[in-house]
Amino acid sequence: MTTSKPKSHGRKSIRPTLTPTSLMDETPDLVGIWQARVVTLFPDTFPGVLGASLTGKALQEGKWQLHTHDLRAHGVGKHRNVDDTPAGGGAGMVLRADVVGAALAEAQAHARGRWPILYMSPRGRPFDQGMARDLARCDGVTMLCGRFEGVDERVLDEFGVTEVSIGDFVMTGGEIAAQAMLDATVRLLPGVLGNAESAVEESHSNGLLEHPQYTRPATWEGRDIPEVLMSGNHGKIKAWRQEQSESLTQARRPDLWAKRTTK
Repeated sequence: MTTSKPKSHGRKSIRPTLTPTSLMDETPDLVGIWQARVVTLFPDTFPGVLGASLTGKALQEGKWQLHTHDLRAHGVGKHRNVDDTPAGGGAGMVLRADVVGAALAEAQAHARGRWPILYMSPRGRPFDQGMARDLARCDGVTMLCGRFEGVDERVLDEFGVTEVSIGDFVMTGGEIAAQAMLDATVRLLPGVLGNAESAVEESHSNGLLEHPQYTRPATWEGRDIPEVLMSGNHGKIKAWRQEQSESLTQARRPDLWAKRTTK
C-alpha cells in the first residue's frame, strides 16, 4: 500500500494512519516547528523540568514540540518484554533490537529535513554548547533513552544513531540526560529567550566561562558591587567582563583555555 505525503492544513501536519485518533498524540505535529521525540520506557517522566520556566512557556506557546514514544508499547509477548540477557553471558539485561527498532521507526516516521537520532550513553561524545547550537539549527531530534546494560548494538548501527554523553559517570537511564540536553537546546530556539543577547554572553558561548554577575543591593554584608560596573562606562565594563571571563577560564577550566589559545 502506498502512503501519500503529509498534507499541511495551516500549521497542522496531517498523515494517513490506521491508528484511531484517540490513541494518537494529543498534540498534532505543527509544520515548521522544532520537535523533540523521545523514545523511553518512562514516558511519564516527560516533560519533567522541561515543562517549567522558559522551556515550558515555549512549549505551551508552540515554539517547540515534545512527543514521547513508549518502548513498552513495542514489547514482545503478553508481558511486553523489552529486554533479554546479554549474548555471550554477563550481568544485567540488554534492550532488544526489535523492540527499540520498532520504536525508533515510529518516531522517525515524523522526521523531516535534518533530524539526528541521539542515544544517551556514557561512551558517547561529550555534549557541549556547540552541539546544542547545532541541534537548534536542525528540524528536530529523536532521543533514545537507554536502561539496564544498554541497547543491542545492531539497532544503533541500523539507524545511524549518534551516542552522546553529559559526563564521565553512569546513570540508571537516559531520561535525565535527555532533559538536560533538550533544555540546553530549546533555549537557543528563536523566540524562547526574552533577550537573545543572553545566549551570546553566557558561559561556553565563546569558549570562555561567563564573568561574575551582580545586582542590587549595591552593598551586601559589607561587600560592594565592583566600582567599574557602577561607572556607566560601557567600554570599561566590557573590558572588565572580558578580563574576568579569561581569568576564570584559565583558573577553573584550563582545558577550555588551552583549546582557545591553540586555535
